[in-house]
This record gives sequence, C-alpha cells and structure tokens, in this order.
Amino acid sequence: MQVTLMHHTPLDVCAHAIRTCWQSFDKSDSGGEKDRALIDRVGNKYKHASTLEHLNYNFFISGISRALLQELARHRVASLSVKSTRYTLKELKDTEAFKENDFKGASKFIVLTGDDRVDSASIKALNNLQQLLKSGISNDIAKYALPECYKSELTWSINARSLQNFLSLRSSKSALWEIRALAKEVYNALPQDHKYLFEDYIVDIKD
Repeated sequence: MQVTLMHHTPLDVCAHAIRTCWQSFDKSDSGGEKDRALIDRVGNKYKHASTLEHLNYNFFISGISRALLQELARHRVASLSVKSTRYTLKELKDTEAFKENDFKGASKFIVLTGDDRVDSASIKALNNLQQLLKSGISNDIAKYALPECYKSELTWSINARSLQNFLSLRSSKSALWEIRALAKEVYNALPQDHKYLFEDYIVDIKD
C-alpha cells in the first residue's frame, strides 16, 4: 500500500472563510499561529465543523484490495476515481499462472493477508480469473470472478471534516485491518502543519 498526497488547500484559505463570518480579516496572520488556533477553535472546539470543508486533500492510493475499496466507498462525502478493470485486466491475462504458494509473485496482483490458507485460495481464484480471460471472455464479464483481494488504485479527494470522520472510524481496532493501515498512511501523508486538526481523531494507530 502506498499513499501520496498530491495536493492540499492551504490553511489560510480555511481561516479566511472563518473570518468572513465576523469580518475579522485584519486579525489574520496569513496562516500563522493565530489562524491555526482560530481554525482549531471554531472547527473543532466550537464544533462549527462546516468551516473545515474548505480544506481539501487529494491523495493517490495504490496497492489496496477491492475489499478495502468497497469499505472506502461508504465514506460518501469524498470523490473516488478508480482504476478500471474493464481496461486493465490485460496485465493479468498476459502473465503466467501462479503456483499455489507463489505468494511473492501473486502479490503483484493481490493483497496478502498473511494467512497461508486464505492467500493460497486467493491465488487459485486469481488463476481461475486468468483462465477465463485467456479463454476469450470479455473483461466486463470475466471481472465478476475477481477475488476481493485483487489490487486496485485510485485518486481520492476528501475535505477535512469528512477526513476527521474517516480517521475516527477507521483507526479503531474494530475496523478492517487493511483500512486501519490506510488510515495510518493517510494521516502520515498529511502536511505537518495540518496534522493538529486530526490528532484527536486517531484512535488506536498513533506511532
């Protein structure tokens, strides 16, 4: 799994939005300590969380399973552009079949759990899908045989308010192990000067 922050909104944009309400632009320090404190006070302590929606983050996420992708899609106040199986299954079709215990080779296409029984079954499912593709079945039909562990990637855009919600739910020990790992990587990828807005929303995965 790899998470890359591609772009983010500067803090002074959020501070400006907050100061618009009270016309207190003259008190701004252009995203400095005063503005940072204002954002935290209004957005977090006073719970005017809608002001945090002016902060947006764009991530590129790769090497996650379709099982994780399914859970990520439940966070609806976010935008996802996902790698298409319709156009990209050729990369599997053109590969040699994997041996049952070839975990290293198969990891190019599937997320491994560390349980050999599950991972061996996933390799069988991968080989079954590959055989369907080689038999000439179209990607649109063959993809119904995709195992949940099949790797995907996406560009993910989310605002700070929704990201707080995501981190609070998905850093919990009750969350799927893979999405907990994603929550940690997303938090670690945030700009250092933005992390203070999210620290209280990280439950069990602080370094």
